[in-house]
Amino acid sequence: MATVTDDTAAQRLKSGLILAVLSASSFGLSGPLARGLMNAGWSAASVVAIRVLLAAAALLPIAVAHLHGEWQLLRRNAFLITAYGLVAVAGTQLAYFNAVARMEVGIALLIEYTAPIAVVGWLWLRHRQRPGAATVAGAALGITGLFLVIDLRSGMTTSWVGLAWALAAMVGAAGYFVLSAQGDGTLPGTVLAAGGLLIGGLGLLAAGAVGIVPLHATTNPVVFQSFTVSWWPPVLALGTVTAALAYVSGIAATRLLGSRLASFVALSEVLAALIFAWALLGEAPRLIQLLGGVLILVGVVVVRRGELNAEPVDEFSPEGQVLDDAPRS
Repeated sequence: MATVTDDTAAQRLKSGLILAVLSASSFGLSGPLARGLMNAGWSAASVVAIRVLLAAAALLPIAVAHLHGEWQLLRRNAFLITAYGLVAVAGTQLAYFNAVARMEVGIALLIEYTAPIAVVGWLWLRHRQRPGAATVAGAALGITGLFLVIDLRSGMTTSWVGLAWALAAMVGAAGYFVLSAQGDGTLPGTVLAAGGLLIGGLGLLAAGAVGIVPLHATTNPVVFQSFTVSWWPPVLALGTVTAALAYVSGIAATRLLGSRLASFVALSEVLAALIFAWALLGEAPRLIQLLGGVLILVGVVVVRRGELNAEPVDEFSPEGQVLDDAPRS
């Protein structure tokens, strides 16, 4: 019995890590693709809106099939789906793009990616899940690695308004990991992703309609490092790969690994973004950035060792119910 349990736990860990890396890599591709579109005349908000709405359209048929006609699941989980769409999707991206409009992209990204620390703090304060020494050490290594990967330079200035928006993006990113692990045990991950993306996309359109963010797009060709394409292949890839695939695999990974470990594995998105930027935009990573990537991976390993030595962690639904530890799809 113990062997079967250990094998099941090992399989869940393996599957969760594969899904988490797939999610992080998919998210990492979004930056270079979006940069190409913005260089062609698209506004950032338009890129985000079409990205999440295309993802919602791609996932809706699958989500409807996974519901099996049990529409009451939407009603029972309306709070979770709405919170996921407004906080994890629309709120996070709106806050991030408002931050980069007022401060350096590297600083804004670094602040947002301190989200794992916020996750650990939330689980500690809200659910008394005190982090162990290994978790703290892994967090320190991961954040140190992020400093090196982003390679912050001296002479940068910081806008206090931009800092506030970046902190809001960090809270939204932390909410993504916490909310991805929640539910009443019956809501398929595809339904959460599709519903959240649809609500988030509509929220972005509403924000554009009232003038919070500019919405404009062009049909100009999109130029990358060694090739030029029409506008629609990057848009299609943004919707299907960097949103639909990224969100679904991220939710599945978080439900297998837990929000704390999944949030640390997701730090590899920064390294993936560097690789894609190198391939598509010619922005070759420097040696110090590669060293930072190694530190991030070491930090993830250290956090995992801490998780193995810690007591079992329960996840909680928004209503305060303790959820079982079974995978959900």
